[in-house]
Amino acid sequence: TGKIAYAGGVALNVKLNQRIIAMSGVKELFVQPAASDAGTAIGAASYASQLSGVPVEKMEHVYLGPAYTTEQCIEACEQYEQPVKWERMNNVTAETAKILADGNPVSWFQGHMEFGPRALGNRSILGSPSHSGVADRINAQIKYRERWRPFCPSMLDTVAPEILQTDHPSPYMTFTFDVAESWKSRIPEVVHEDGTARAQIVTQATNPRYYSLLQEMEKLTGNGVVLNTSLNRRGEPMVCSPTDALNMFFGSDLQYLVMEDILITK
Repeated sequence: TGKIAYAGGVALNVKLNQRIIAMSGVKELFVQPAASDAGTAIGAASYASQLSGVPVEKMEHVYLGPAYTTEQCIEACEQYEQPVKWERMNNVTAETAKILADGNPVSWFQGHMEFGPRALGNRSILGSPSHSGVADRINAQIKYRERWRPFCPSMLDTVAPEILQTDHPSPYMTFTFDVAESWKSRIPEVVHEDGTARAQIVTQATNPRYYSLLQEMEKLTGNGVVLNTSLNRRGEPMVCSPTDALNMFFGSDLQYLVMEDILITK
């Protein structure tokens, strides 16, 4: 068929995956995002399902974790151990895009938590990739990661073929792609020194709010792209609940936290 799927720790080697895609005869490579040792459990469950006569359905997205309402987010703020300054937003994606376009990192918490190790727009720290130094600000405020480790982009499916020079799917940040020369200077904060990016291509069907945010960024900056890294402090797991998000927020130097329909500031 020309299509390949595989799991296991090796499948998170995004550079190797790029080379496999480039092989003659390979039309499409599928790597599910929890392709660590957790992939063994998924494979065993899939095998058992098939044996039981229940065909395995195609994975369309990984937004399979807990979700919280705006009211639950407000309740977490009201019950928090210290005063929390919050306000309701009239247009969440437009107002968040303005904060990002001004060069500020934003903690972004919405919808169902992602399955797997990658933040894919529901438990993320975001930045404007066209602002030089925003990756350093995120490092200084929370991530403290080695600067040689690149930050990654999420982008609209409408611009991805132009940026990545391919129409290969990439919903889970499991591949790198060569960034088009014309885009390297437009989104420098998410292009690695070798000219590649480990990209997430976002579709409206799977994540409408995140897609809307990217559309608002495109209106403001001309680029339907954001820098996207996981919502956590170094050495800690990704944030799940509103209280987790508040703990992380007040344990860092980040200035903006969007949780569903509310904006929390310091």
